[in-house]
Amino acid sequence: MRIPRTAVLALSAATAALVAACGAPDSGGKSISEPSPADVKLPSKPVTLNIVDVAGNLQLTQPIFENYQKTHPKLVNKITYIKVTAPELAGKVKAQQDAGRLDIDLVLTGTDGLSAGLEQNLWVDLLGKYAGKLPDVKSIYQDPAAKMQDLAQGKGVVVTYYPSGPLLEYNPKTVPNPPKTAQDLLAWAKAHPKRLEYARPANSGPGRTWLMGLPYILKDSNPMDPVNGWSKTWAYLKELGKYVDYYPTGTSQTMKELGEGSRDIILTTTGWDINPRALGQVPKNVGVQSLDGFTWVTDAHYMVVPKGVSGGKLAVLADLMKFALTPQQQAVTYDKGYFYPGPAVKGVTLSMAPAESQKVIQEYGRPEYDRLIADNPKAPPLDAKAMVAAFDRWDREIGGQKVKKS
Repeated sequence: MRIPRTAVLALSAATAALVAACGAPDSGGKSISEPSPADVKLPSKPVTLNIVDVAGNLQLTQPIFENYQKTHPKLVNKITYIKVTAPELAGKVKAQQDAGRLDIDLVLTGTDGLSAGLEQNLWVDLLGKYAGKLPDVKSIYQDPAAKMQDLAQGKGVVVTYYPSGPLLEYNPKTVPNPPKTAQDLLAWAKAHPKRLEYARPANSGPGRTWLMGLPYILKDSNPMDPVNGWSKTWAYLKELGKYVDYYPTGTSQTMKELGEGSRDIILTTTGWDINPRALGQVPKNVGVQSLDGFTWVTDAHYMVVPKGVSGGKLAVLADLMKFALTPQQQAVTYDKGYFYPGPAVKGVTLSMAPAESQKVIQEYGRPEYDRLIADNPKAPPLDAKAMVAAFDRWDREIGGQKVKKS
């Protein structure tokens, strides 16, 4: 995936410790709390916003934030961007909150980081306590995006959406007849050991989409209950794991190995199919295949605000969120297909997107996606508690011992 246009600060564990120690000027060492709605007022002087991205969302939304800064110079004078991994997020935020020195204003996260923060009550109650500062989001979202919004429990705002997957991505030269059923895939993996790969679900959109989509494909007893309703799924993953070399800690590594030819089949999503091909990381001619009986497990990225942010900054952030959800700005999220389609709100068509985005989708998009999206059911991902339980069990019983940092 491409590096954002402005400087991105790589935040190592040592840097995180330094941030927690130094703190933010407006935290003042006070205990973490949410400002009263009456105190959420636009500041008289422009502020600096520190945005943390754990989902690769800046690829879709950084132009939106830059557009906001350009058009609202009296509110924002600078934006810094930091990238960390989703599993690191909750610990970093909580450490800063416990120290009373928060240095993070806005987090861009998928369902993984969202869930971890909900479990620990880290996020501001945006659509509860501060609903009056934001639009009626459910009325402007596409229906699947509105269902994704429910997962945030009011403590996050969906900014981008896509139907996701799971899908197989394969090398047509070595896999002329791709598997069409789950049993076909298992048989293929057994006959071609170490040639199938997917990334650790806790670190990977395609990885967790595969994990959550498999219960629908296998017709497990309750696809929304990984503890008591996934007996077929856990048994299948254990058997499949016998033929997997290792599980990378990021999706990009699976794309790299497919492109290099060291793997023949990987798990993917619509965006992870289109974008790496557009960027030349994966050959243009690789194929995609859905498995019989599949259900789209939808995905979204959220804007969340950690508790401890001042009333002035929260007012700016709420205004920024309203700006990001306008159709004109949402059209930017078509990007280069990374989260295809991308827009969360209704009525945003490809014809509204930047010319570069239109060109990429026309060249690297797949006509069959429109049919697959229309003809197959869609389901939201697991809720916060269930997702944490699923990740934990996968780590313990399926692939934790075979995970390698990529």
